[in-house]
Amino acid sequence: MPESNGGRNAGLVNPDERIASDESTRKVFGMVRAFMTDPSLLDSLNGQQYLVVRPAGKVASFYETEQESLLSVLPGSVSFPNTGHVTLRGFYEPERVDALRELLVRWASEQPAIRLQVEGVDGFPPPFQVLIARLQRTPSLIEAYASLTAALDATDFYRIGELTLDEWVFHLSLVYASTLSEPDWEKAHEVSRRELDPAPAEVCATVEFVWYENGIERSERLMLGGVAAEEATGR
Repeated sequence: MPESNGGRNAGLVNPDERIASDESTRKVFGMVRAFMTDPSLLDSLNGQQYLVVRPAGKVASFYETEQESLLSVLPGSVSFPNTGHVTLRGFYEPERVDALRELLVRWASEQPAIRLQVEGVDGFPPPFQVLIARLQRTPSLIEAYASLTAALDATDFYRIGELTLDEWVFHLSLVYASTLSEPDWEKAHEVSRRELDPAPAEVCATVEFVWYENGIERSERLMLGGVAAEEATGR
């Protein structure tokens, strides 16, 4: 897919319909999979918002296979995302969700498609202990992060855990393994860590604005490059 800039017409197909991604709603409306379903994770995310990229092609296929393989050998105490995603930014703005969304829609309208390429399986060390699919720093991914930073710097939105572009490791979290002892973590990391060749890759034409309130995940899909955004009700 060519990476091209578009106009400023991004928006919801129906902005009055905000769809919750809880399990019962997804069954009724056939919605895309929620990013998080673990009740403890949902509770910890309450009041937070995120801008993420959801892969749907080769990267997504690799993610699902790798996560299943890891979970088959790790203790049941670990937790994990329900769906693979690349976080571009996190926020804590429970009272300004609509204003934050409006800024992100404007940003998305000018942002070209984003190329994701998994270069290896790795992990963040203690105290985090997260197994990840590490991404190559593709030009479009770097541009997305940098341009988003520039857009946010002109605002006072509170950003969670933000790092500079040079410090940020682009990734998809596979397993949250903080419950493992440090020796068990080191073993799991050592066994799973590797570079990938060939490296699965895909181009993503959407991002998703995700927010959490009262234990429920809600999301809206934003088309990149000026194409209208869509509700997260399926593809």
